[in-house]
Amino acid sequence: MTWREISKMSEKQYFVHEAEQKKRSFSELCKEYGIHRSTGYKWLNRYEREGESGLLELSRQPKHSPKKTKEEIESLILQIRGAHPKWGGVTIKSYAERAGIGMPTEKTINRILKKYGKITLEESLKRQEFICFEHEKPNELWQMDFKGHFKLANGKRCHPLTLLDDHSRFVLAIKSCAYETHDTVKTALIEVFREYGLPDRMTMDNGPPWGYSGSQDYTRLSVWLIKQGIKVSHSRPYHPQTQGKLERFHRTLKEELLKQYYFDDYAHAQEGFNWFREMYNYERPHQGIEAYSPGCIYRRSDKEYREEILPFIYDEGTEVRKINVKGYMNYESNRYYIGEAFAGEEIGLKKSTEDDTLDVYFYQEKVLKLCCKGAS
Repeated sequence: MTWREISKMSEKQYFVHEAEQKKRSFSELCKEYGIHRSTGYKWLNRYEREGESGLLELSRQPKHSPKKTKEEIESLILQIRGAHPKWGGVTIKSYAERAGIGMPTEKTINRILKKYGKITLEESLKRQEFICFEHEKPNELWQMDFKGHFKLANGKRCHPLTLLDDHSRFVLAIKSCAYETHDTVKTALIEVFREYGLPDRMTMDNGPPWGYSGSQDYTRLSVWLIKQGIKVSHSRPYHPQTQGKLERFHRTLKEELLKQYYFDDYAHAQEGFNWFREMYNYERPHQGIEAYSPGCIYRRSDKEYREEILPFIYDEGTEVRKINVKGYMNYESNRYYIGEAFAGEEIGLKKSTEDDTLDVYFYQEKVLKLCCKGAS
């Protein structure tokens, strides 16, 4: 989007002046001036760093003049693809270069294949099974974590909470948070659940507020998610690659937003996160899904968020016990520790017919296997 031609310099001066006064929302101001929020942030940050000289137009002449892909290279790419219809850019490039033929990047090869109708969206997603592990459909798995905190201009720390769909790489949320607490995460998740529905499963790391906490394996947050019908899993300790797609997104967020701009406060950071999320989901091509944007792939879940959770009815034959405030239950004259996160909740017990163990269920999820001998 370009600035109005009355006087580009004065338009920008008026814009940054009004933006600094903060009498209206940034989105509303950008709309009045007929520019995208990304353009507004760009000029505001330039002005804050360089003053009025930062508002001057920079040269649009490219620093490099890359060569166009030659017709004979395109023809060869199509020939190889014709002989091997399942090959994508990575395989075609490797095959040709082993034969001593120079090739453009994998992304360029895939663009050529799409240009000539050799790659469809359905085929692109199907081929991902051979490129990296991912779930087959949107909302089968969401990955959640806090990105490392950064400092705001007011001296406070901002902890970005991020949530991403495993299949499509669609970013469901980037929240500007002051703390990494149960209430912070739950409030953010309720907003996401209302908009996008519920996933089948969520995975997180092992830290609080969702991971292991002291002597118990479950937290209040994971208990709440289970009650919503969501299966909860955790990455292995010291193995961040378990949430590789989210880790990769964190690097992109850092390189393309956090290193480029600074933010005054939490509200200012949230404006930046909202703009970046919209751009990432709907404009930015993603190499992991053959240069489609995540918004082209993602579909809302058909599982609705339950504002009020009804009591769970366990299967016939399941013994039900209530957990006391300290996380214990009584069973056959013995006391067992289940976890303080389950305080006040009812759990289901199924005794094994093969050995002297007790399976403990909370709603639909098996949470523990207890040995019936030697309980305290």
